[in-house]
Amino acid sequence: MSILDSFILQVDQALRTVFTKAPTARPMPGEALPEAELTEEERRHVAALMRINHVGEVCAQALYAGQAFTAQDGTVREALQQAAWEETEHLNWTERRIEELGGRKSLLNPLWYAGAWTIGAVAGRLGDPVSLGFVAETERQVEAHLDGHMSQLPAADRRSQAIIDQMKTDEISHAQTALSLGAAELPGVAKGAMKLAAKAMTTTAYWV
Repeated sequence: MSILDSFILQVDQALRTVFTKAPTARPMPGEALPEAELTEEERRHVAALMRINHVGEVCAQALYAGQAFTAQDGTVREALQQAAWEETEHLNWTERRIEELGGRKSLLNPLWYAGAWTIGAVAGRLGDPVSLGFVAETERQVEAHLDGHMSQLPAADRRSQAIIDQMKTDEISHAQTALSLGAAELPGVAKGAMKLAAKAMTTTAYWV
């Protein structure tokens, strides 16, 4: 495949991630559960949390795409592409839940995607072990982030709880896959920088 073809595929994936509804092979977790009776304030809060989660999945798609684009080993590239495909379902579920709650997606999704893709491409250029280490640490931080969201959900909102619970299970699986492929442990400075970047993203995405 030529560089031009690869570039076109990257642009196509970016446009599909940001502007179209993602596919899902599995049913949305909790879709058979009854909708909870939430106050207007609770609905706005849960919709904002789901918007953050949706942004996180947009960034995940971009990170995986950038890392796969610069991956050195074919097995690693295929694993990254598979993980990205599996997480398109998270995009679908969070977008649908946002719509159910009367909310909207982040207006900054194109910027989130571009920034995350760049970070992923740089991580890939640093070598597959570092790139996989980045995946593993990202998934660990996402797991903790989802735990935090779970604690903020209204007790009656079982539909949102089911989505977050399944997302957490999938994130743990992807971290384990990265470790099994030889992920390197990132230095503390890198982990701290990732946490600061994630904090900036989640704070902004809650509102915008």
